[in-house]
Amino acid sequence: MSDDPIERLRKRIAGAATLPTSALGRARRTARAALKVGLGRLTGKSDVEVFEQLAVHLGELKGVAMKAGQILSYLDTELPEEAKRLLAVLQVSSQPTPFDEIAKAVPPELLATMERQPVATASIGQVHRAVLPDGTPVAVKVRHPGIEQAIAADFRSAAAASALPGLVLPGITEVIAEARDTFLAECDYAAERKWQERFGALYAGHPSITIPDVHGAWCSDRVLVTTWCDGRSFERFCGSASQAARDRAGASLYEFYVGSVYRFGLFNGDPHPGNLLFHDDGGLTVLDFGCVKEFAPKLVRALAALSRGVRADDRHAVNRALVELGAAEQDAEGYAVGRKLMRGFFGPVLTEGPHRVESGLSVDAREIMKDKLAVARMRLPAKLLFLFRIRFGLHSELARLNAVADWAALEERLCGERVREDQEVGWERSGV
Repeated sequence: MSDDPIERLRKRIAGAATLPTSALGRARRTARAALKVGLGRLTGKSDVEVFEQLAVHLGELKGVAMKAGQILSYLDTELPEEAKRLLAVLQVSSQPTPFDEIAKAVPPELLATMERQPVATASIGQVHRAVLPDGTPVAVKVRHPGIEQAIAADFRSAAAASALPGLVLPGITEVIAEARDTFLAECDYAAERKWQERFGALYAGHPSITIPDVHGAWCSDRVLVTTWCDGRSFERFCGSASQAARDRAGASLYEFYVGSVYRFGLFNGDPHPGNLLFHDDGGLTVLDFGCVKEFAPKLVRALAALSRGVRADDRHAVNRALVELGAAEQDAEGYAVGRKLMRGFFGPVLTEGPHRVESGLSVDAREIMKDKLAVARMRLPAKLLFLFRIRFGLHSELARLNAVADWAALEERLCGERVREDQEVGWERSGV
C-alpha cells in the first residue's frame, strides 16, 4: 500500500458504494465513525490514520456529513494541516455511485459517449465526461439516487437533537431549518440549471470570471449538462502560480462571492475550492450553483450599511443595520459580543491599503464563536449565518492564495455597485 496518505485515501474511496438513506442506518454509521475516531485518538493513533478513516466514513455518507468534511478542509480551524489535506480529498472525491445506477438517469444518446469513471464525486452527485452529438465536450453531473432521503434523515435527527437546546439557545431551530432547506435545494438540478444560466448571463464578458454554458436540452431534475472546462485545481494553482496571477485570482474570488451579493442580491453559498478551476493568468471558472440564495434590495442595502458601520466602528450604524437584517436590538453587552464577531467577519477589510489576508480568525472572533450561547442570544437571522460561511471560507482561501489587494477599497467599491439585471454591467470598467 502507498506510503502517501493522500494517494492511499484516494485508492480506498475509489470503489463504488451504495448510499445509506434511512435515519437509523445513517445514525449507526455516524456513531461508528465517531467511535472509531475517538478510539483512534485514545489509543495513540496518528492524526493521519484517524482522519483518513474519518474521510472514508464521511465519503460513504455523502450529503451533510461529507459537506461538513469539505468545509473543515478549507476553513481556518485548529485542525492539524495533515487532517485538512486528507479532508480536502472530499472536495472532489468519494466513493462513487455504481455506474449502472447513474446510467438510469442519463439520455441514451449522451450515455453512449459518457465515461464510466467519474472525474469527480461530490456530496450530492458525481460528474462524468461525455460528448454531445455535435461534438461539444461536456460535464454530466448526475445526482446520487436517494440523496434527498439521506439529507432529510440527517435533519430529522438534527431537529430532534435540537429540541431541548432550542429552549436555551434562541434561533437554533430556525438555523437548522434554513440549513435543511439549503441542502435539499442543492438536490434540485433543475433549479441549479436556472441559477447557473442566470449567473452566466450576469457575468457574460467578464475578463476573469467564467461560468460554463448549460445545455438545457440534455438536463433534467437529476442531470445537469454543462460545457466542459479545463483548468487547475486550487492546490495546484497555489503551488505554481505567479504573484500577479494569485493577486488577480484573489480579487476575482472576492468580486464573485462578495460582489454578487452587493451588485445582484445573489450569493453562492458554497465557496469550497473543489467548485473552482484556476487559469494561468489568475482567471477562474466557477462550477457549482446548487447553493444560491437571493436577497431583496432592502437587505442588500442593510448588508452594505453593516459593512460600512463595522469598518467605521460605528455602534449605532452597526446596530441599525443588524436590526434591518432581522437581528435583535443589542444592549451594551450584546453589542460587545457582536462587535468582536463582526470585526472577525469583516477582518481583511478593516486594514486599508494592499495587504495579504491573515490566516485564521482573530483571537476575539474565535473566542466569541466558541461561546454559542452569546452568539445565539444575538438572534442573528439564519441567512446571515450562511453569509458568515461564505466570508470565513473566502478569507481562508485568500490566505492560502497569498493574494495581495486593497481589500478595503474593493469592499467599498462593491458596496456601491448595486446593478439591475436589465442594466449593462460594463465589465471592462470593473477594474479586475
